[in-house]
Amino acid sequence: MSDTVTRTGASTGASTGGTTVETRQTFCRFCHAACPLEVDVEISGGRERAVAVRGVLDDPLFEGYTCIKGRQLPDQHHAPDRLRRPLRRDADGSFAEVSSAEALDDIAARIRRIIDEHGPRAVASYTGTGAFQNGISMPAAVAFHRGIDSPSFYTSITIDQPAHLTARLRLGSWEAGWQNFRDADVLLAIGYNPLVSSYAPAGGLQGTNPFVTLRRAKARGMQLIVIDPRRSELASNADLWLQVKPGEDPTLLAGLVRVILDEDLHDREFCDRWVGQLDELRAAVAPFTPAYVAERCEVPAGDVVRAARMFAAGPRGTAGTGTGPNMAAHSTLMEHLTLTLNAICGRVNREGDTLESGNFLVPGDTRRAQVVPPSDPAPGTPHRVKGLRGMPGEMLTNVLAEEILLPGDGQVRCLVVCGGNPVVAFPDQVKTIAALRDLELLVVIDHRMTASAELAHYVLPPRLELERADVAAVMDRRYAAPYVSYTPAVLAPEGDCMSEWEVFAGIAARLGTSMPLPGGDLPLDGSADDELMLDLAFATGRMPMAEMREHRGQILHDREVRVVAPDPAATGRFAVAPPDVVAELAEVSAEQTGAEVLDGFDDGAYPFRLVSRRLKHVLNSLGRELPGLARVGTTNAAYLHPDDLAGLGAVDGDLLEITSPTGSVLAVAEGSDTVKRGVISMAHSWGGAVTDEDVRTEGSPTNRLCTVDSGWDRLNGMAIQSAIPVSVLKHTA
Repeated sequence: MSDTVTRTGASTGASTGGTTVETRQTFCRFCHAACPLEVDVEISGGRERAVAVRGVLDDPLFEGYTCIKGRQLPDQHHAPDRLRRPLRRDADGSFAEVSSAEALDDIAARIRRIIDEHGPRAVASYTGTGAFQNGISMPAAVAFHRGIDSPSFYTSITIDQPAHLTARLRLGSWEAGWQNFRDADVLLAIGYNPLVSSYAPAGGLQGTNPFVTLRRAKARGMQLIVIDPRRSELASNADLWLQVKPGEDPTLLAGLVRVILDEDLHDREFCDRWVGQLDELRAAVAPFTPAYVAERCEVPAGDVVRAARMFAAGPRGTAGTGTGPNMAAHSTLMEHLTLTLNAICGRVNREGDTLESGNFLVPGDTRRAQVVPPSDPAPGTPHRVKGLRGMPGEMLTNVLAEEILLPGDGQVRCLVVCGGNPVVAFPDQVKTIAALRDLELLVVIDHRMTASAELAHYVLPPRLELERADVAAVMDRRYAAPYVSYTPAVLAPEGDCMSEWEVFAGIAARLGTSMPLPGGDLPLDGSADDELMLDLAFATGRMPMAEMREHRGQILHDREVRVVAPDPAATGRFAVAPPDVVAELAEVSAEQTGAEVLDGFDDGAYPFRLVSRRLKHVLNSLGRELPGLARVGTTNAAYLHPDDLAGLGAVDGDLLEITSPTGSVLAVAEGSDTVKRGVISMAHSWGGAVTDEDVRTEGSPTNRLCTVDSGWDRLNGMAIQSAIPVSVLKHTA
């Protein structure tokens, strides 16, 4: 380990003529996995250029692992069409370059007018998936909103997986967390695929060298259960794969809970102390017999029973979910039932255990072995629509378009988009575009002209990942070891670019407002830099940033978080069957299909189900513009079972017309026997803002098939963006 620390951050150089090549270490931020990288930097004539990227072979956690996306960072940073100076949209719709100072002056002046006329709530920001890969981007946006006293802070969390939080709040949580993956005897993975997404819920297989990690887990005897309508890369490794009908995950999970309770397979001692409402849960899942579940979910009844027994036998291991079922009908109920499986089987870290991840950026060296009591699942600021409330500290992105379009007090008039592409990412594309056009001020922080940037009043180019200091804020809580991740900037930026936090700081300085962070207010006099921002944003972390810098690239087993005894007076219990869960389970049992929650649904008219998927070579809408990734694919193909494709009279490469109750798109057909009959599998966040895009080169915007007007989750506003009922025809025009 000491050798890793000594070499981490060091530069080795070779000189040829007037050019020097140095090797610098950092970590990738194309996605959230944060793989360590060696970057060869060519220095010539005072300019720096990344020329090669590879994994760090002696890294103790990743062992040299990287993916195809991260290896394209030189092309991303040095792309000829990368934006390097701010753009302002003129009255005729064209864009002209301006200086960052001029852009911030005008943006701040417009925001001041909007606040004066409409109040601070009218100023909103959206932090997208791209900005989550910048550890100080979200803290900066949060601090900006606190400074102007606006609750209108939105993130990509509430586009696809808000149920993770709403269900946890309603159920209650375990302070010491679910059990670790490193010694799991069983893993139940519901609709997620970390071998492609490089991400998993707590206790799952994370994206740190996932293929090798899975092989090792299987070699030590871990059993893998996967619930997924397609044979994903993860499902291909499963001991038991349940090829569920899309949208029926709540039905299947209720069936698993019933089997475990009927056969007395739950952890009775744990439940007696820490789980409430067990009798109510038994009654609520009683209709979900294996025979009923089998018919509804299109899986064998014997597999339902086998899966329940395998998971309950454990004795260690967790259940977790991902984007697919989280974006289908009954989103929060599905997540609730998943966490309930963990709760009734006692799959928690007990006194004497240690947490798998270091959690170095959050406070506290210990966790108690006790329940954090259930609380309001939607405790945030009230929305003006649908009777919804925000989550802790943020609003619900699935209703942002409505908050923009609905006149009256609190109407959003300004939106700052940070590392996102709402035109192709938000549900209900038609309404999203109308909302963005309705804004008085739209600012997009992005290094490329996306479909959303084309609608902006200002496009501000950010410094990219190799040009900034950073920490892996997301993975700090997910690493499969107490691993320390930090990097300084390894490339000098060119052009008039700002990091996301510098945009918010520049606006706040001009408004005369503050940016309060855990370590104090950010100086707004121009003296702050990435390192100070890191110090202030993570000042309350259990490891000071000075030590993070010193120990980066190390696994620190002596700094693991310990689980201590519960408070003797602890009374919290998991609420596994609150009244609204019981009522929704009754609704589900009365349905023929989860798609019934959508207005205009007719099973005969829309017999297929379109489900979401991830692609290894892109992250949502990011990556398809890079040559090395475009060679892998230029569209989000519509994957169907070959028999379904033949039934349509179509072959690979044909265009298909896919229609939902609310929209229609064209897509490129591709047969795949990994997909369940009656299912179309497509990646989201492709295409553009027009209805006649060349889908072979731009892809298809599946959000055009979604609506925010019906079927939304009653707690978190989740729109149905997976298991969408659709019809499919071969396109003949």
